[in-house]
Amino acid sequence: MLPGSKLTRRFFTVIALIIAAIFVAFYSYSVPLIQQKVFEIERNNSRITLNNVFELARQMHFNVEDYRARALDSHKQRLQAVVELAAMHVEEHFREARIRGLSEAGARSGLFERLRHFTYGENDYIWIADHNAVLLSHPDPALHGRDASDVRDSDGNVIIPPIVEMAAQEGEGFYRYKWHRLGQQRTIDKFSYVKNFPQWGFVIGSGVYLDDIDTEVKQQTAGAIQELRDGLLELRIAETGYMYIFDGDGNMLVHPNPNLDGTNFIDLLDPVTRRSIAAELMEVADTGQELYYKWDKPSDPGNYVYDKLALVRYLPGFDWYIGSSVYVDELKSSSKVLTDRILTMATIALLAAIVLTFIFVNWITRPVRRLSETAERVSRGELSAQSGIRRDDELGVLARAFDQMLEQLRGNIHTLDAKVQARTVALEQTNDQLRHAVDSLQQAQQDLRLHEERQRLILDALPAQVAYIDSQMRYVFVNQGYADAFDRSKDEIVGRQPLEVLGERMYADIRQQIERTLAGEESVYEYRLQRGDREVITKRILIPFHSSDEEVNGLLNLSLDITAEKEAERRLNEAQRMSAVGQLAGGLAHDFNNLLSILLGNLVSMRDSPALNASLLRYLNPAIRATRRGADITSRLLAFSRRQPLKPTTVDLDRLLADVVELLAGPLPNSIRIEYHCEKRAPRPFVDAGQLEDALVNLALNARDAMPDGGTLSFLVARRVVEEAPGYDEKVQPGTYVEIRVCDSGSGFSPESARQAFEPFYTTKSGGAGSGLGLSMVYGFIKQSKGYIRIDSETGQGSTVSLLLPASSAPEPLPPPDRQLREEDYSNQLILLVDDDPDVRQVVREQLVDLGFSVIEASDADEAAQLVEVLDNLYGMVSDIVMPGRFNGFELGRRLYDKQPQSRIVLISGYSYDQDPGDEADGFFTMLQKPFEKEDLQAALRQEAVSKM
Repeated sequence: MLPGSKLTRRFFTVIALIIAAIFVAFYSYSVPLIQQKVFEIERNNSRITLNNVFELARQMHFNVEDYRARALDSHKQRLQAVVELAAMHVEEHFREARIRGLSEAGARSGLFERLRHFTYGENDYIWIADHNAVLLSHPDPALHGRDASDVRDSDGNVIIPPIVEMAAQEGEGFYRYKWHRLGQQRTIDKFSYVKNFPQWGFVIGSGVYLDDIDTEVKQQTAGAIQELRDGLLELRIAETGYMYIFDGDGNMLVHPNPNLDGTNFIDLLDPVTRRSIAAELMEVADTGQELYYKWDKPSDPGNYVYDKLALVRYLPGFDWYIGSSVYVDELKSSSKVLTDRILTMATIALLAAIVLTFIFVNWITRPVRRLSETAERVSRGELSAQSGIRRDDELGVLARAFDQMLEQLRGNIHTLDAKVQARTVALEQTNDQLRHAVDSLQQAQQDLRLHEERQRLILDALPAQVAYIDSQMRYVFVNQGYADAFDRSKDEIVGRQPLEVLGERMYADIRQQIERTLAGEESVYEYRLQRGDREVITKRILIPFHSSDEEVNGLLNLSLDITAEKEAERRLNEAQRMSAVGQLAGGLAHDFNNLLSILLGNLVSMRDSPALNASLLRYLNPAIRATRRGADITSRLLAFSRRQPLKPTTVDLDRLLADVVELLAGPLPNSIRIEYHCEKRAPRPFVDAGQLEDALVNLALNARDAMPDGGTLSFLVARRVVEEAPGYDEKVQPGTYVEIRVCDSGSGFSPESARQAFEPFYTTKSGGAGSGLGLSMVYGFIKQSKGYIRIDSETGQGSTVSLLLPASSAPEPLPPPDRQLREEDYSNQLILLVDDDPDVRQVVREQLVDLGFSVIEASDADEAAQLVEVLDNLYGMVSDIVMPGRFNGFELGRRLYDKQPQSRIVLISGYSYDQDPGDEADGFFTMLQKPFEKEDLQAALRQEAVSKM
């Protein structure tokens, strides 16, 4: 029975039991684990040792293989050197034979006889064979001079002909085949280097037998085994464990036991399984498993009752099995020693802990007993009682706090009523705060309702159709745009199913998208529907709405009207198509203009020739007219492709329209009345006046064809300030424009004709009456002038073609000065003609010669530039713009102008140049469009003369 109070005894008992339980738990949990871990450490040590030895052996194998490769490379180099030495000897022998005057047959016979007795190394030799597989030189008398075509190896394969053929094709190479040593019949692998000498008509070869290399490798392997043996015999695992090596035939290569080392133990049996111990070791090799078997001990020989553990790794390169062997009880001995020591230390610690616990419990519970006695006195009403405990630890603090608490208790009794009253006031204040919180909550609810109302207004104002459908396929919310799209109110839609609102046809069209969205996949598609007399294209986005548990509980529908975007996309595609056709037309026009230049020049020369038969003239004139009409067609193609050379100026539209009306008076019938009106405040456009006149004439002629019974043709000019102008061929940039409207009262355009009106070669005239380039030319000229065009028409109601041209901000041009130009004599004047087309050069040269010029020609810009540098008496130059060389026509003309400012420079082209010559170039050079006649060329030279005055 322990002395002290019940608290002391209970406290001591509980702590003692806790210590005992900790000891038992520690022992039952830790000791087996420690035993297991120590055993695993010892076993892993055996595995690590085996792996290290295995890696060492594998490295030795790599070294042996490396030695084999280096030995083979060394023999290769030696074979090449021997063959090269033999070739040098052959060359030297033939040279001496020629000096001595020996015949080739005699020289060869002596040479081959000498070489067949040459040996080196391990009785190795060289051999020579011609391209027919005849051995010209060989140390074996049976083969020397013999046809080796039928010599075969032990497998029946022909040897010499394939080697000679490959050497003849490849020049040289290494070849492996089977051959016998000199004086032996058994064939073994041989490795030879053979090189072809076509100048002598034979090949030279020399080889080495691979078993010689294998002998060297075996010596290297034997050395590796000896090194490994010396290391393994010193290794120990645990107390008596060891390492050993045996091969696949059961030969023990390395073993510390002399009775097993160097013997074959394939018949040595496992005493338990009665199977070959070597076979069992091979089975567990590289499986990661261990082989447990019974064996004897050196201290107890012949008694096979002791458990032993073995690990085996296999090295394929050497055909080695490397193993480690250790007794199981040796692996466990360390864990047993460690367990015993732990148990001893734990028992001593347990006894010491019990003694210390008793002292500690008695020391702790003594002041507690004193406090309990004081508390009992206070409970009987003795408020002046004190514990009297004075300690510097937590129990002392507790005792002092207990004494102070008694003193405060006496004072607190007097102030308790005051605190109760104060608490009552605080509760009333809390109630006031609670009422204020309720008011705030009501205000927040009101703000939430206002927020929802604002969101509803925003959704209604969106230019989109928004709707939410739940998983039960009923509308939960729609905005005003969605309701307006179906001519219903929002209340009429909410709560209904899509089939009731959309209708059977529309619902059938989009049902698949709705079901896919409710399955969790977002769906985006386009849908076309008819509203009144127009088709509306909408882009619809169906978004699945997920709940907190990631389940789809509805979908959100967002529909956007993309009719305008689709129309813009169509216009862009049409513009791209027109641009592509324009590029094609421009290229065709350029090449066609070159051909027309040749045709027109030669036809005119024939027509003007005095030797021409008058009866042929009636055939030439139609051909010349056809050529000129072809030139007119190419001009229209250039206009359509926007590659015609333009001379933009500030144009007086009032005067130009008067000229156009006067010009149209003849070709238009009297049944068509022409009128025009030009606003006084209309600005002047900055365009090519001639091309604008051609465009207006084309539009007028098209209007004439649309009014076979007569009508009214009007030209209206007005100032137009554009902020937004829909309906034109593309978006109009804001600014000030001149608007020219050409109106007729004819049959008008059909919708299809209006869409294709500007396409090249499109015409509504039958019987080939039109080329289809009239409106295309107008379109090309307008776009090249940075303008815009549109057609307003209805079938049978006439049509209006509106042209928007940029207004010029430049002042009105001053009238040109009156210049007088005297007639010039071109006789004996030297002019440079530059064109890459020889036929074009011939036509232009004849025109220049007819004018009296002496002509020097160049076929490209580089040649022309050299002539410009060396010729100081050039009257002028006629040059194509685009041609081969480093320069174009503008750059070439500039070089000539810089050297001779008074020279006459005329540039000719099939279409407008790709390079931008700049405003400065326009002031220097005169342009001439292909094809042209002699008179046109003479006029261009005269115009150039005027510009130089």
